[in-house]
Amino acid sequence: MKTLDATSDRARWMSLLAKAPRNTLMDAATQYGPLPEFLWMRKPETGLAMVRARAGGTGMQFNQGEMTITRCAVRLVSGETGIAYIAGRDKRHAELAAIFDALMQSNARNNVRSLVLDKVERKIAEQRQAARARAQATKVEFMTMVRGED
Repeated sequence: MKTLDATSDRARWMSLLAKAPRNTLMDAATQYGPLPEFLWMRKPETGLAMVRARAGGTGMQFNQGEMTITRCAVRLVSGETGIAYIAGRDKRHAELAAIFDALMQSNARNNVRSLVLDKVERKIAEQRQAARARAQATKVEFMTMVRGED
């Protein structure tokens, strides 16, 4: 039986794989080397998912709209199963994410972490920092003057 830590670890690496920029994930896959043989449990397929939100972030839930997602599932010949759900229509991204999810459950875990996940995590952090810097560049400081009463 999996522990809560193992489940939260898997959620974290699946999130990284899903959010990875396509080029970063492709480069990491190339750097990883030959990918293992696998069987399709579910070939990549594109569909829609309803996005829900909360009014004011904490209020009543409402359906904000639909977004396109691609999902797939693979089983490595060694028996590990990997799944992926990614935003958009990139079937290759979903395939790689599912393969790396399966590999993270195998003996290749340390290699995948160092060659793929660490690289993806750095790229996502760089993108967030660049977005913060762009937002900071538009920040306006307002100064209020108080008229003194004599």
